[in-house]
Amino acid sequence: MTMSSLRPIQPVILSGGSGSRLWPMSRELHPKQLLPLHGPVSMIRATLDRVSQADRYLPPIIVTNEALRFAVAEEARIGGRSTRIVLEPCARNTAPAITAAAALAHADDPETLLLVMPSDHVIGNLAAFHALVEAAETAARQGQLVTFAMAPTRPETGYGYIRLGPPLTEGGAVHAVAAFVEKPDAARAQDFVARGDHFWNSGMFLFSARTFLDEIYRHAPEVGAAATSAVARAMVDLDFIRLDAEAFAAAPSISIDYAVMERTDRAATVRGSIGWTDVGNWNELWSIGTRDEAGNVCQGDVVALDSRDCYLRSETGLIAAVGVENLAVVVTDDAVLVVSRDRAQDVKLVVEHLRAAGRSEQVSHVQVHRPWGFFQTLHSGERFQVKRLTLKPGAKISLQKHFHRAEHWVVVNGTAQVTCGEETRIVRENESIYIPLGEVHRLENPGKIPLNVIEVQSGSYLGEDDIVRFVDTYGRG
Repeated sequence: MTMSSLRPIQPVILSGGSGSRLWPMSRELHPKQLLPLHGPVSMIRATLDRVSQADRYLPPIIVTNEALRFAVAEEARIGGRSTRIVLEPCARNTAPAITAAAALAHADDPETLLLVMPSDHVIGNLAAFHALVEAAETAARQGQLVTFAMAPTRPETGYGYIRLGPPLTEGGAVHAVAAFVEKPDAARAQDFVARGDHFWNSGMFLFSARTFLDEIYRHAPEVGAAATSAVARAMVDLDFIRLDAEAFAAAPSISIDYAVMERTDRAATVRGSIGWTDVGNWNELWSIGTRDEAGNVCQGDVVALDSRDCYLRSETGLIAAVGVENLAVVVTDDAVLVVSRDRAQDVKLVVEHLRAAGRSEQVSHVQVHRPWGFFQTLHSGERFQVKRLTLKPGAKISLQKHFHRAEHWVVVNGTAQVTCGEETRIVRENESIYIPLGEVHRLENPGKIPLNVIEVQSGSYLGEDDIVRFVDTYGRG
């Protein structure tokens, strides 16, 4: 029996980012890791699938935030994976998040190896990925903090680099890290590729829970103290592990590279070519997409005439591109992005502008996801609003009331169970029910197919914050 079969590896998946450079598809409340940006499933589900061998990997620990908890749990459920989902009460970068996961794993077995992976990477060669994990395993079990270095395919300025040190094993599978290098300018990136001793820093790691906690307490004790205290004082909330807010907030916001990897004398690296891409912007998706003879990547309803080297993606309606080059054009229900592929990193400036202007397009889509399903605003005017509600089988909204609006529900398909005041009744397709202003009410889907309801709201105030919840299946206040 191999060592790895005696001690399965603990995946730790980081899923708290907002993916602002992939706006308008990626939004704060539904970011890139929840989207099928490259392939048929979401990026987080692809990450979960990567570590699905039960004899090799333990059920993953996913670290995410409060707003994404139900969407992340749903992705894990659809993928059929048992997980532990840890909720960060506030954003504190990767070092505190990984420390919290390490503390949980350490309580199970201090020698457990943690395979740390962001939830938004593409890996094209899974066999090579697993071979790289195996190459790193012996060094990690011997007390090294192993980072995964990717062989560069171009002089990329958007990634940090790792400069290789001397080999630590026979055959050179594992090297010491000579230096972590910040994102370079174009000239330095070209030099790195030409020299052959600089590799992309993937942000993936393998180390034991004991070793990592030892090193975090040695080099960033304030991170270690805050994160481990947050775990010790954590509460179980439904299917989630909710870190203590006060303790976790005391941690400085710092990356694992700055907190530990650049300071430790235990940093090692394995290097490989596994078809890895950090899908951080639209140009990255163009680089890994299937291009036509003119170099265009087209997704959705697209007509490209006399156009070259473009990324053209429509989630709704037709994109017609004529005589353009080197652009990324992305269309969603409520926004259109047009950006030079050379400026793809600067999409975050649009998001910052929208946030400063108090707009909502950087926060959510027209279709807003909820733990019970989603709603979509179809039309709004003075004192009225029309929405589509879709409830998953078995789902229910909270028992609630509104102070400023009445509602009229029309069942389009499926079967609804409606509580209105003291009465509970079944409402079937093509039937409707009126919910008076101030009445306690609830909508449920008792059936086995999705329930679609058209909701007409009328009143003096129609904001989502006009709600008082009395009972909620999903633990929302």
